Amino acid sequence: MRLSTVILPIHRWAEGQKIWQRAEDLGFHAAYTYDHLSWRSFRDGPWFGAVPTLTAAATVTQSMRLGTLVTSPNFRHPVTLAKELISLDDISDGRVTLGIGAGGNGFDATALGQPAGTPRERADRFAEFVPLLDRLLTEDSVTERGTHYAAEEARNIPGCVQRPRLPFAVAATGPRGLKLAARHGQAWVTTGDPKLYENGTPEESRAVLRAQNEKLTAACAEIGRDASEPERILLTGFTPDRNAPLESVDAFVDFAGRHAELGFTEIVIHAPIPDSDFATDPKVFERIATEAPAQLA
Repeated sequence: MRLSTVILPIHRWAEGQKIWQRAEDLGFHAAYTYDHLSWRSFRDGPWFGAVPTLTAAATVTQSMRLGTLVTSPNFRHPVTLAKELISLDDISDGRVTLGIGAGGNGFDATALGQPAGTPRERADRFAEFVPLLDRLLTEDSVTERGTHYAAEEARNIPGCVQRPRLPFAVAATGPRGLKLAARHGQAWVTTGDPKLYENGTPEESRAVLRAQNEKLTAACAEIGRDASEPERILLTGFTPDRNAPLESVDAFVDFAGRHAELGFTEIVIHAPIPDSDFATDPKVFERIATEAPAQLA
């Protein structure tokens, strides 16, 4: 079981770099950030770009993996994103993981003046986005024309430091997304079922997560892939447990252990942010980071 963290891009770098460096000092496997233009209750406050933030983080850390949870096609194009990712992978010396999802219907969905897509339209777009990005990160030159995206002799030399490309962590819960995760993902990401957040129970949430994992296993079997290959990543904070697992080391170990039994190989917790949904005790957070992994080994 790996333990990672999410650091929201809300801090000016003079302060933010200390948080990223501290995450590495605490021994986190990876530190991720959200890739949005703005997000929920943070919309009217500071919010910085994910790729520049990760680039800066790469220069002040040495070994911790870095990544997005998750990048959204709402405002990204595979051609330009590929160039940024190759550059980031180079600067970090091969420490980048790309978390990628279909995009929601929040602020990002209309920020460029476009209408928000339906779930089916977003799934259609995602089904083009991921394979094209895969090609762009593994081939020197790509030409392709699809319904949503096109590339004309898009060149990406020298490619990623990580070969054949940096890993994808595909966020998915539906059948089409899980098939993309099975085919293109080195990892799969889920937050559970958002419908259970308000009125569900932890037991109901675990049942949903078990079913999602079984569907990923089936999707791997359909294409002849070993179902044990993709890592299983749980981004916490969006299940009915909410912040209860971060109230103590024992509470977290119990939570993580129950989800390890479901097949999850990486648990991601949010770095504390006062006066927010992530307002956990910083001292307990640090104790979880330093004490829990040994108990989960």
